[in-house]
Amino acid sequence: MEVIGKIKMIDQTKEVGSSGFKKRDVVVTTDEQYPQHILVQFVQDKCDLLNNYQVGEAVKIDINLRGREWTNPQGETVYFNTIQGWRIAKAQAEAPAAPAPPIPAAAAFPPATSINEDEPDDLPF
Repeated sequence: MEVIGKIKMIDQTKEVGSSGFKKRDVVVTTDEQYPQHILVQFVQDKCDLLNNYQVGEAVKIDINLRGREWTNPQGETVYFNTIQGWRIAKAQAEAPAAPAPPIPAAAAFPPATSINEDEPDDLPF
């Protein structure tokens, strides 16, 4: 899956907990009739991928959807979703489609040859 849009915000790399887990968030605004602001999270060694990008750049981010389940102290089960990026590249402007070749006029084709009356007609219709 992928998200395509312009970078709205790039957060700093943050370490979570004492385990050395790192994450870095980026927000991409899609170019649609109703633009969406999509938060994409890069983790561990993928955090450094964002170093070469700046706010306002058009990008394409390859993503995976992640979901997890957590049971709180009251015994209620809660679900969380994360959009996790694993590759980012500058978005390529779509090249205009090549125009279709012109269709020749019917007059450009030779007339059909006439049917040979001496051959039997073996068509069923």
